[in-house]
Amino acid sequence: MKFKSKTIYTSHIDTPLGGITMAATDQGLAGVWFDQQRHWPDTTGWIAKDDHPALVEAGTQLRDYFAGKRGDFDMPLDLSHGTAFQQSVWHALLGIPAGKTMTYGALSAHVGNPAAVRAVGAAVGRNPISVIVPCHRVLGSNGSLTGYAGGLHRKTALLELEGAR
Repeated sequence: MKFKSKTIYTSHIDTPLGGITMAATDQGLAGVWFDQQRHWPDTTGWIAKDDHPALVEAGTQLRDYFAGKRGDFDMPLDLSHGTAFQQSVWHALLGIPAGKTMTYGALSAHVGNPAAVRAVGAAVGRNPISVIVPCHRVLGSNGSLTGYAGGLHRKTALLELEGAR
């Protein structure tokens, strides 16, 4: 993923599921990736800034989430770095509440394109804001755990943390 913003700020935190790199623009949180996650962005030119307000807030809310103190997140997000279709899928993911899941087929129908299950799956896989934009809450048609860029072990752990498994 190549970010459109000229300035990207970054910070790293440790979580029970491994390290997380976060990225923010002046518009809000733009990325959350587990260490060694697939679809890692090009971080060339990013500026380390542990005190950036969006990164501080994201770190606080992620720590609360992993401690079982919150299920959903409330912070400005910058989802502008994908295609219009990807952005529509990422916004739809925000509507899946903690503890609930949705199939790729249902998500495709929700975004108005029920035949685009594979394209929706690809957009879910490219979600740049893991955990906070809850792509881990999307399951296969039979309820099976399918791919997760952060690893199926993390997807399982996130769903268990939320009481969805």
